[in-house]
Amino acid sequence: MALPWMESTAVWGEQRNQQNTGAEAPLRFAVLFAGNGFHGQEWWAKGAGAAMELGGVLTPLTDYRERMLFLEGLYNEEALKGNIHSSQTGNLLSGAPLASGGEIRSGASIDQVLAQRYGRGTKVPSLVLACEKSNPSVHKNYSMLYSSHISWSSPTTPTPLELYPALAFDRLFKEGSHRSDESVLDAVLSDASDLRRNISTADRRKLDEYLDSVREVERRIELAAERGELQGWKPTLQQPNIARPANGAPQDIGEHMRLMCDLLVLGFQTDATRICTLKLNNDHSSLRFANLGIDYMIHHLLSHQDSDDWLKVNQFFVEQLAYVARKLDAIQEGERTALDNSMILFCSSMLTGRTHDATQLPVLLLGGAGGKLETGRVLNYRDQPNRKMCSLYLSLMDKFGVTLDKFGDSTERLKNI
Repeated sequence: MALPWMESTAVWGEQRNQQNTGAEAPLRFAVLFAGNGFHGQEWWAKGAGAAMELGGVLTPLTDYRERMLFLEGLYNEEALKGNIHSSQTGNLLSGAPLASGGEIRSGASIDQVLAQRYGRGTKVPSLVLACEKSNPSVHKNYSMLYSSHISWSSPTTPTPLELYPALAFDRLFKEGSHRSDESVLDAVLSDASDLRRNISTADRRKLDEYLDSVREVERRIELAAERGELQGWKPTLQQPNIARPANGAPQDIGEHMRLMCDLLVLGFQTDATRICTLKLNNDHSSLRFANLGIDYMIHHLLSHQDSDDWLKVNQFFVEQLAYVARKLDAIQEGERTALDNSMILFCSSMLTGRTHDATQLPVLLLGGAGGKLETGRVLNYRDQPNRKMCSLYLSLMDKFGVTLDKFGDSTERLKNI
């Protein structure tokens, strides 16, 4: 809650995001992660718009070429240090240096920075979903927790994963207090009392008048809501339109991923959350794919060969992204769709599992960011002086009104984003 100017207080602070309170739908951000990279010869895109050509991995996205931004050549410098897998994943969304020797230290990830500065107006500031359990072991002197977590609330705190669809559903929709149900004044009265003791008599009068005016606005809004007079953007759903999933984790990985995709979309559609990460699998993953008729080898070992089965698994992962895009695009929000009002980052920890190549990463964006992102393009940064992932993150956070001077290892925005 912003304060009026006061003669007895210093003025300082940083630029804050503008929470959406008008007729425009809010902007949402999602990250879908697939570990172990992709088929070495089939991750590519060429051309622009509806004429864009896609490699075999990306064929499920054919209908969304004009809503896609394909980025080549980006990398995390810190991911080239240390070992493979863990050191290439634990800082994927932060660009932070990682501690070795089994110690846990990374950096706050872009999704959590946005959750803290942009997502706090929703019931769930950040929804962190996963389809494979966290691995607590150590691999080549680095904790495998790095391979299991892309979302970090702080340098020493990987954000807890929600593996079970039913519990994720409960977090979004279980009855309980909601931030927006609480009076703004009730939420800040303690802080206001502390402030009142440290300001001049004139400023105390100004503060009291200001708080009284806010209370009056709240009262008028409450009465307007009772009369049905409120205008502006409203979620297309007030309550979930799917049943609560069964307890436990589905045994079929296809069903598990699809449920998590449904929850991501439902969270956005009901405005229960605006920030979500969905980790489809771990890096160094042990998932098997009986649903695809590929049950003879775990994901990690499959990634070591550019085979037809590996391509089939890659396409299955990209199909989850296409499914999310299709569902969001079916939700109309004024002149745009929910996909137009979203940014979905799809990425992996390495380009190919066969070579563990992290000198350039597979990265694409889907959605229009509320008209702020020009899509239908392929951008190549391989020969550019700045090709840092953290530069991309600075550019993306700008679109949420979260403006930072530095993030991770970057102090400059990525060109043309």
